[in-house]
Amino acid sequence: MIKKISLVMLLIAAGLLIWQLNKSDILTVEITDVDIGLTETTVVNTRAGAITACQRSKLALAVGGQIAAINVKEGQQVTRGDILLNLWNKDLKAQVDSAKAGVTAADFSQQSLCIIHQSDQREALRLSNLVTKNLASQGLFDLAQAKAHASKAACTSAKASWQQTKAMLAQAQAIIEKTYLVAPFDGTVGEISGEVGEFSTPSPPGVPTPPAIDLLTTDCHYVTAPIDEVDAGKISLGMPVRITLDAFRGQMFMGKVKRIAAYVQDYAKQARTVDIEISFDTTQSLPALLAGYSVDVDIILASASKNLRVPTDAIIDNNSIYILNNNGKIEKRKISLGLTNWQFSEVTEGLTKSEKVIVNAANIANIRAGLPAISTQELKKNLKQDKSAEHKTHD
Repeated sequence: MIKKISLVMLLIAAGLLIWQLNKSDILTVEITDVDIGLTETTVVNTRAGAITACQRSKLALAVGGQIAAINVKEGQQVTRGDILLNLWNKDLKAQVDSAKAGVTAADFSQQSLCIIHQSDQREALRLSNLVTKNLASQGLFDLAQAKAHASKAACTSAKASWQQTKAMLAQAQAIIEKTYLVAPFDGTVGEISGEVGEFSTPSPPGVPTPPAIDLLTTDCHYVTAPIDEVDAGKISLGMPVRITLDAFRGQMFMGKVKRIAAYVQDYAKQARTVDIEISFDTTQSLPALLAGYSVDVDIILASASKNLRVPTDAIIDNNSIYILNNNGKIEKRKISLGLTNWQFSEVTEGLTKSEKVIVNAANIANIRAGLPAISTQELKKNLKQDKSAEHKTHD
């Protein structure tokens, strides 16, 4: 009999509790304690950023022609100066050989003419001595001197011609060098466009074409990220940055702002943004990164580790917050804020530690000060106690 009475009383109590919770003026709210912890003011990227290789060149030949050889494969490591690709250039090689022969011929020619000049110069000097001794006529000396001057001019001209042929050789060699695509730095071949036998054509002005070879570094990376123009003025070089990547969920990396663009990007139908570059902290261990990985960044403008804080979602109109007092009633408080970001905000005035802040106030349409409320945590606790009491009654 006693067990039956206890069961009835328990059911009545549960019914009263459910009735109380379903009354229109009693709200169910989510709460959290005001605590002490880290607060920061941060700026985040407006669109996804990206991992960027420290060096990347989309290489193309300066001249067009038929591809004769591709000396590398995609993914291959190369060293600065390696020949990656070359065009058919036998005609240009023949021109180089011709130019080399021309240089040799011009060299011998200038040597020959300069030897003649030296001989003519000596003959004129000899006749000059004979004239002073009245052993030769002045006419013979004048002819010898004229011949010496003429051979000197021929020698000088031959030397100039020799220099000209050397310049022509350098020009021919420069032209043939354009048919070779050479690695400008140590890196990895990312992509090759074209096959042996196909024609490669340089891009006309204003008409981009695929590069012959995409070369990039795989051991050095940094982050590029677009920041809204409204926030760009708050950022300075050297500010710390938290970096997260979709490819490595759950991991966070640190870096520093290393460059802020000097102009605003204005893309159609997109927010006006300023690009920033972020270098990774070299003291941390990084995973194998690939250029193009999507990245999100939090640029830390200011931070403090022991501030009174509340969840930012709990704040109403940037100056108010609802709390649940010890009497189970809702109160509205005016507060002053300090450091703030999307997660936590510093409260400099209006709250004390351990007060119960209503986190979901912004989602409750009829919330107002003075209404009775119960927290979801308290509700779960009561239901758990009721179930425990019910089990004991059955026992």
